[in-house]
Amino acid sequence: MDFEHVSVLLNETVDALVTDPDGIYADGTLGGGGHSLEVCRRLSDKGRLIGIDQDADAIAAARERLKPFGDRVTILRCNYSEMCDRLSNLGISRIDGILLDLGVSSYQLDEPSRGFAYREENAPLDMRMDCRQSRTARDILETYSEQELYRVIRDYGEERFAKNIAKHIAAARKVRPIETTGELNEIIRAAIPAKVRAAGGHPSKRTYQAIRIELNRELEVLADSLDGMIDRLKPGGRLCVITFHSIEDRIVKTNFKRNENPCTCPDNFPVCVCGKVSKGKMLTRKPILPSEEEMEHNKRAKSAKLRVFEKARDSVE
Repeated sequence: MDFEHVSVLLNETVDALVTDPDGIYADGTLGGGGHSLEVCRRLSDKGRLIGIDQDADAIAAARERLKPFGDRVTILRCNYSEMCDRLSNLGISRIDGILLDLGVSSYQLDEPSRGFAYREENAPLDMRMDCRQSRTARDILETYSEQELYRVIRDYGEERFAKNIAKHIAAARKVRPIETTGELNEIIRAAIPAKVRAAGGHPSKRTYQAIRIELNRELEVLADSLDGMIDRLKPGGRLCVITFHSIEDRIVKTNFKRNENPCTCPDNFPVCVCGKVSKGKMLTRKPILPSEEEMEHNKRAKSAKLRVFEKARDSVE
């Protein structure tokens, strides 16, 4: 299957990201290279792109797509949490811009063998972003306690029937292992009232999201990586992050606000004494959203939000 993925908020993101055509830019979630291709088109012969992804299929597709740009493109297989160390290994101390397009790609959702899609009924319960890791979604379903499953589905899926779903999973696995998406879907359907199933979307959507996030440590990696990325930017450099659900967006928004205003002094202090200095400013007080036209042509764009942080221009190198 070809690695196909429609890049969300393409022009809005690249417009915000590329401020110097001679600069160095990093795409921490390379995917099939859609955003990176547009970045490369806007760079001069002096510009450079570093593409990072965990997925071997994504990297193969991106290499082919970005081949015309030759050695101006460097592609690394790793998690974006390793970005700063990898940049140091390449001799890059500061960078002009970083892009993160979070979540799961269209290819991963559409390829049954990857196990991300709840609409597939006979796929393995895999959900690994990086197939080099041994643990899969099936392992979570088999080894997590009922309470742990409840926590994951409640917190990461924001599923109001999380407790009942966890209870049904725990009961079902006592009878036989849960091995396919179809088997998990049946368990989830049984845990959600019929009236709710009839009125809402697919009943498995939130549970699959939760298991995927837990398996790939997506929120933990995001929260732990943003500060380092901001520190790595040149003065005036930008970090652009596209999120697809409310938990991700809250993490990004909170981080950007804290980096803009890190002062921890009480409100009644006349002057700041904590000594914490702003690293820059959030350029998007409200997130940039897809246009009606984009949402009409790409249903996966509907929940996308873009936030942009700019490093202080007077920041000391």
